[in-house]
Amino acid sequence: MTSPGADTVQIMVAGEPASSALSDLRSFAGNLVGHFAENVVPCGLLPREELDGDVTRVTMGCLALAVGLLDERRVPTDEDLAAFTEAAAQWAREGIPLETILRVFHEGIKVSWQHIAHRADAGDVDDMADATHLLISMLENVTVAATSAYISELKIVASEHHTASHTLVTALLSGQSTTAMARQCGIAVAPEYLVLAVHIPAHPDELRPDVRRSVPARRKLRRVQAQLATSCGRRSLSLLSPQGGTVLIPHAPQEEWVSSLVESLGSAAEVPITVTAVQARTPDVPTASEQAHELLELTGMLHSDPGVYRMSDLVLEYQMMRPGAGREHLISLLEPLNGSPELVETLEVHIANDLSRQRTARRLHVHANTVDYRLRRIGQLTGLDPTRPSELRSLQAALVARRIAKASAQASAQADAHTGSAEHTGTQADTRATSQTPT
Repeated sequence: MTSPGADTVQIMVAGEPASSALSDLRSFAGNLVGHFAENVVPCGLLPREELDGDVTRVTMGCLALAVGLLDERRVPTDEDLAAFTEAAAQWAREGIPLETILRVFHEGIKVSWQHIAHRADAGDVDDMADATHLLISMLENVTVAATSAYISELKIVASEHHTASHTLVTALLSGQSTTAMARQCGIAVAPEYLVLAVHIPAHPDELRPDVRRSVPARRKLRRVQAQLATSCGRRSLSLLSPQGGTVLIPHAPQEEWVSSLVESLGSAAEVPITVTAVQARTPDVPTASEQAHELLELTGMLHSDPGVYRMSDLVLEYQMMRPGAGREHLISLLEPLNGSPELVETLEVHIANDLSRQRTARRLHVHANTVDYRLRRIGQLTGLDPTRPSELRSLQAALVARRIAKASAQASAQADAHTGSAEHTGTQADTRATSQTPT
């Protein structure tokens, strides 16, 4: 240590090197750690062995850096902070909050500076000003280094967890044995899951012609994933794309909680989402997933409002998804109306408006008497009176069957067109390849 003098670089306080207040590093570090445990709330929740071990070791390292700063007027470099950043990365992996780490460090700087500065007198103004500037620079460097190391490690941990959860959820959905896999992934397999099939519509930004669609789509997905992690922690398993996917929630959460979750996910996505839910024991997850996605497809066919749907909400419509004599019979009930689309529309609107002729008339922009006439005409053509509850049920079921059959036919036609286009493209490619083949 350089002796005090006119040309010394040391920070001086009351005629002595300021660093002399920190000369007994181990003792002072022990006092600081005790102060942390009593006064920094997150730190007080740490295990005693953590405080006596890594926290004390890092505190001593930081005090050593402070001594060097006071003696040499030199702010610690990234190389000097290597041990501290390694500790921050380790704490990230152990799940110690970044808030705790930064509070401990800031509190340590504050207490140490108070311990040094209380001895200063009027003749130490310049050195105290220099020391303050140096300590602020050190605080900035350590904060940036610790935060960067912590976040970098956290990304690695998140990536590892994502890979592990992706592997596990894929196994669960395919019906594979998950016991050994779960042990390797470090994720417990629950005895049962609520299987959610999720549809996320396009965000308005995805539809803008001046924006690359993939960018807002990825942002939307990240927001949804972040909200899912916030709401469920690491309990949930998911396979999601910007358009939706599958989420597995362990055990059997209450319906109110599921509704709240879906609402929060919609808020995060900034678009209202549709979710179908099926509860199943773990071995039955593959079947439940298939069922949930069939229900989700059904909500699309029915143009259902966003929200949460279970089998109990769509059981009649779900059965009608299966082609058969029953569905064909229902569809046939409305065949007499094929030439009168206004009658079909009136029936649909009337049912949607809880059989209120006034609301139906307003919706169709016609007189209420016109509604009455059309309902009578429906009865005459179909033989089913829509004003009689017993006969209205058959008409309502027929409308649903008709809508589902139409949607299924359209989907099948689109699939055939896509297949035909692909085959045509392949044939063209084969033709080009043949024409370019040397003879």
